[in-house]
Amino acid sequence: MELHHVTVEILDVNDHAPTFPKDEINLEISESATSGARFLLGSADDPDVGVNALQNYIMSTNDNFILKQHSRPDGVKYAEMVLQKPLDREQHPRLSLILTAVDGGNPQRSGNMKIEVIILDANDNAPVFNQSVYKATVKENSPKETYIITVNASDADSGANSLISYSFANLKGNINEVFEIDEKTGDITLIGVLDFEKSRRYEIGIEAKDQGGLGNSAKVIVDLIDVNDNAPVISVMSFSSSVSEDAHLGTTIAIFSVKDLDSGENGHVDCTVDRNTPFKLQSSLRNYYTLVTDAALDRERVSEYNITITATDSGSPALSSQKTLHLKVSDVNDNPPRFQKSVYTTFVTENNQPGLSIFTLSAQDDDWNQNARISYLLDETTVGGSPVSSFISVNAENGVVHALRGFDYEQMKSVRVFVKAQDGGSPPLSTNVTLDIIIQDQNDNAPQVLYPVQTGSSVVAEIVPRAADVGYLVTKVVAVDVDSGQNAWLSYKLQKAPDRALFEVGLQNGEIRTVRQVTDKDAVKQN
Repeated sequence: MELHHVTVEILDVNDHAPTFPKDEINLEISESATSGARFLLGSADDPDVGVNALQNYIMSTNDNFILKQHSRPDGVKYAEMVLQKPLDREQHPRLSLILTAVDGGNPQRSGNMKIEVIILDANDNAPVFNQSVYKATVKENSPKETYIITVNASDADSGANSLISYSFANLKGNINEVFEIDEKTGDITLIGVLDFEKSRRYEIGIEAKDQGGLGNSAKVIVDLIDVNDNAPVISVMSFSSSVSEDAHLGTTIAIFSVKDLDSGENGHVDCTVDRNTPFKLQSSLRNYYTLVTDAALDRERVSEYNITITATDSGSPALSSQKTLHLKVSDVNDNPPRFQKSVYTTFVTENNQPGLSIFTLSAQDDDWNQNARISYLLDETTVGGSPVSSFISVNAENGVVHALRGFDYEQMKSVRVFVKAQDGGSPPLSTNVTLDIIIQDQNDNAPQVLYPVQTGSSVVAEIVPRAADVGYLVTKVVAVDVDSGQNAWLSYKLQKAPDRALFEVGLQNGEIRTVRQVTDKDAVKQN
């Protein structure tokens, strides 16, 4: 994403006609007024601009007055009547004139004001202001009835003709809703609400008229002093609510603008973002910011962020505002499955039932969703020349290890199995683990006599001398057991013996010895 500055210019259309502040004005003019006497008629207002704005004034045809128009320093055009032919109250005590203001649009628009002239006796001095321009300053948060300035005019006449009344001459915009002038004292006070952000300066036309209708004009310029009464406003132009955890440094998260309606330092805004987040702000255009990543992201450590942007102006006291963006970090398959151990050991007693569950392998994956879905796969190896899959199976979904056949300890003491845990990412990641299955012995084999060897029905014969001493070794029985451990520990005993036993067998070693001397009473053959 990139930022570009676009300026849109609004072209004016002639959709406003010039308008006068009053539909009718009354002028009282002495018949002694000399040729060249000037009478202010004020100005009309046209919100349009350029050629569509006010262009000219036109006055209805008459024998006594001609119309002249002037422009104030601020460009406002106003009209005045100039007496060309002396008045005669006795012939015409009253004149009715029409003043028309026209603009230059196409089609042309116009507005009218009626002028009623009442002819009076002599008043030959017009009021004169002591200044042509008055200047004042006021804070924008000033309360109503705040004093602004006093205008002052004097009239050289005496009596009623020297009494002056003050009024606003140009009521352009909403001046009469913001300011008020005392028509007797010339004091201007505040009656409305000032807003520096809407209007930084007011230019007010002032008229002073005597009782004879003579008048003069001046201008009051009121400059507003800005007060820090507007907090910055944050406007998010673009925001990606999700970002991949493998996003490169400098990846754009959001673009936003800030605006403060105040001016100067009050309107100078600085933006900051939380320091404990892996993001920073960049700005290439004034009051426009880009939020970008400033460190590597790791969804397994932090899966979402609440990013708070703070905009603070430089006013005193400073005003600020905040905007919080909720950003989720999307998963990337960057973690393989993991086992707690690399080698597991389990024990199985021989002669087990086929299909017996003998162990459960369990791996974890820190990723999310499909990237964390684990499958267990048996690595095909051989055990005693046979595929391991003929002995063992592993459930791919839950990692349960089953024995496919019964084990025989005497043939197989252990089985080593290799299993791979693989996730569902693309590409998938995997981890190998070793499972050692130890076969435990069961006492399923009887001892076997190795000596003396018996074949068929023949009986082994041993000869004992009659003079044999006590403890004479007759023979030794040797037996083995293919089981292991205690299952293979053998003990020997005689199954039956006569009343006066001549022989005994060693419990542990199987040695048959005499326990007494042989006598004549003993049978020659003993079993």
